[in-house]
Amino acid sequence: MAGKFKTSYICQSCGYETLRWSGRCPECGNWNTLIEEVIEKKAEKQRSRVLSAKNIETYRLSEINSQKETRTETLIKEFDRVLGGGIVDGSVILVGGDPGIGKSTLMLQIANNLKDKKVLYVSGEESPFQIKMRSERLGYKPDNFEILAEIAVDVIDATVDNINPDLIVIDSIQTLYTPDLDSSPGTISQLRECTSFLTKVAKSKNIPVFIVGHITKDGSIAGPKVLEHMVDVVIQFEGERTHNYRILRSIKNRFGSTNEIGIFEMTENGLKEVANPSEVFLAQRNYGASGCVISSSIEGTRPILIEVQGLVTSSNYGVPQRTSMGFDYKRLNIIIAVLEKKLGLYLNKYDIFLNIAGGIRIDEPAIDLAASMSLYSSFKDIPIDSETVVLGEVGLAGEIRTISNIEKRINEADKLGFKKIIIPKNNQKSITTSKYKIKIVPVEKIKQAVEILV
Repeated sequence: MAGKFKTSYICQSCGYETLRWSGRCPECGNWNTLIEEVIEKKAEKQRSRVLSAKNIETYRLSEINSQKETRTETLIKEFDRVLGGGIVDGSVILVGGDPGIGKSTLMLQIANNLKDKKVLYVSGEESPFQIKMRSERLGYKPDNFEILAEIAVDVIDATVDNINPDLIVIDSIQTLYTPDLDSSPGTISQLRECTSFLTKVAKSKNIPVFIVGHITKDGSIAGPKVLEHMVDVVIQFEGERTHNYRILRSIKNRFGSTNEIGIFEMTENGLKEVANPSEVFLAQRNYGASGCVISSSIEGTRPILIEVQGLVTSSNYGVPQRTSMGFDYKRLNIIIAVLEKKLGLYLNKYDIFLNIAGGIRIDEPAIDLAASMSLYSSFKDIPIDSETVVLGEVGLAGEIRTISNIEKRINEADKLGFKKIIIPKNNQKSITTSKYKIKIVPVEKIKQAVEILV
């Protein structure tokens, strides 16, 4: 036994490996994540194998024939948008998200739409009967659906050779194991080896593979970061289970843009595409309420109008609360500091809450001015015109800085019938105001925006 196996302690959060146990991982700093794993040593002949130089083939870049990848459309436009136009043959796609957010439902919908493709659904968490119940609840009756309730990769490999599927779904990667390793399913070693096996299957047989993965409490995909490097595409479900809307975001994509998102609504019949997200996010907006401002965000290649909600209220505690939902917390602190310094607001005794309505998360700085105006409006208890869209990045000196894709944002606001839009002054040089019905008002400082809006 001692000659064939070695023992290592591997962090289950980051994959750090050490020979000695410690309470805290030296790499990521997490506590009690170092787990002892028995790792099989490679055979001596495999380690010492030396390839002859004549057997090594290199490729000159100029001599390689370029060819367009073959894609299969799933007939779910929002999902195809995130993938870059459809499923690429031989690709490995990692899908992550909270429990119950709709990962398995999405996989069933894809299988139901690909009626001319044979789909192998490998389930390590649910029995075939449970999958059948979900399929009936959603109203799906795919005849091309083969279910394998198995977690051993060697059995999966034999099944793939036997039925020769056109698409493989693994639900989930945390349940698989390879008998070559003595560690339990879900450990770092098992995740790495099983993902490597699935990648080899996809590339050698030119079969696309969907891998469903769990996420940690901080929202990242469970397992070592190398897991995301091994696959071709990483997409993640976002949204609260208490909300109806789900956002599918591309984190990594070797065959398309990583800026695209797909928006779905969870219904009794599964995930329903949201063709016009701006109308959805503004459907329940508040008219004439203080602290509510409309802004525009670019998600991928399309603009989305959103409602920014701010609330400033007296604090009952010694240290006031600062809470943001869907908005970067550090940027919120910067905005508060600018409001205090440039507009003379004294907010150190007030609780401040900022929310992006609809459960969407915005990372870009183009909605800084809208966030600032929502907090100012709430503090003064003065409503801002609900027919006005506010755009702009707020600098530390109180200046309104240039933002990207200004024409797309103006077009979306104009199309939905808004009367006025506030934009950074420097953006005015690149647009033709005469072609829009909406009134375009440029501002240079945050004080100017206050004078116009409040």
